[in-house]
Amino acid sequence: MYTNQHKRTALAALLGFSCLASISYVQAAGFSQDTVKIGVLTDMSGAFADLSGLGSVEAAKMAIEDFKQANNPTFSIELISADHQNKPDIASAKAREWYDVEGVDMITDLINSSVALAVSKVGDQKKRVVMVTGSGTTRLENEDCNPYTIHYGWDTRSNSWGQVKAQAALGNNNWYFVAVDYALGNSLVAEASDALADNAGKVIGVAKHPLNAADFSSYMLQAQSANPQVIALANAGSDLVNSIKALNEFGLSQNHAIAGLVMTITDVHSVGLETAQGMTVVEDFYWDVNDQTREWGRRFFASQKRMPNFVHAATYSSVLTYLKAVQAAGTDTASDVIGQMKSGDINDVFTTNGKIREDHKMVHDVHILEVKKPSESKEPWDYYNVKQTIAGIEVAQPLSTSKCSMVKK
Repeated sequence: MYTNQHKRTALAALLGFSCLASISYVQAAGFSQDTVKIGVLTDMSGAFADLSGLGSVEAAKMAIEDFKQANNPTFSIELISADHQNKPDIASAKAREWYDVEGVDMITDLINSSVALAVSKVGDQKKRVVMVTGSGTTRLENEDCNPYTIHYGWDTRSNSWGQVKAQAALGNNNWYFVAVDYALGNSLVAEASDALADNAGKVIGVAKHPLNAADFSSYMLQAQSANPQVIALANAGSDLVNSIKALNEFGLSQNHAIAGLVMTITDVHSVGLETAQGMTVVEDFYWDVNDQTREWGRRFFASQKRMPNFVHAATYSSVLTYLKAVQAAGTDTASDVIGQMKSGDINDVFTTNGKIREDHKMVHDVHILEVKKPSESKEPWDYYNVKQTIAGIEVAQPLSTSKCSMVKK
């Protein structure tokens, strides 16, 4: 027979078990080790280091600081970073180590298309979040899409179509491409060619060069002999900078429109306004668009001694959006967090009313910019005249043509 004392003991034990079960459930559905861990996997030493690199790491830090200040989260946040050296095998190995050993929840930046595609596959295998802000390949939202990767930043489709629209408005319809011979260059040429066909334009030639080319003279001679209205540079980083310098050495910028398909303010700074003046540029972000971008840009400048470009701004936004989704979902479980991110619009320093579609492309507006003459610049990094802002939906790939298996047709 049970005494009252026995009953109280049994009840206490039952309550204790219930509490334990409740705690275990919260931990399972909540945060792994009470910490959300983010990795910035970027180019620290190669052709794209100035475009991403330490600037992306700083942008991620700023996002974490801003999130903590505004939301006072109950979970801790940790940030790590590494150099992928522009090698897909190194990048994918680091991603596996981060996911399996370090407990990383989300990886961002991933500049270089081959790197982004490799890490995207690892994220899919490990069921962990990948948010690509550095690579523009549209394979991420087409044949290589997956439930765990979001193509968050710029893409070759939006940049190419925006540039073609801008040049067509000036009557420039005959194009010659100088392109880097890997996924980025191939994608830019393909997307711009489609846009030209849709706008009564014509491709009159393509010259391909290797990544980190030592000399661009032969490519510029080929472009000169073709005599196009537009010489389009389908490359990035140091290759783009050296292409622009070679164009000016041959005097091609005097008689041809020069279109940098992936040109950033960082590149303009590298070559100088005297060399880059008059070029048409398409960017997702410019620090001097409004009061919010100016305030954020000057915060970035305070630590980096340079203004941010669209990769930095997208990396900041991706981390901030991810952390907001983690808090709203009450878990760092990848599928739940991605569902939360897709559920609403994204508004911050990088985008207004950005939206993650079913193909996992984050659609956002782009700016058509013209590089200022030296006499027009009023302060350091005052490099652009904003000619037009194009709604993201106007330059994004229509879902009706998507090759992504997640898109319902």
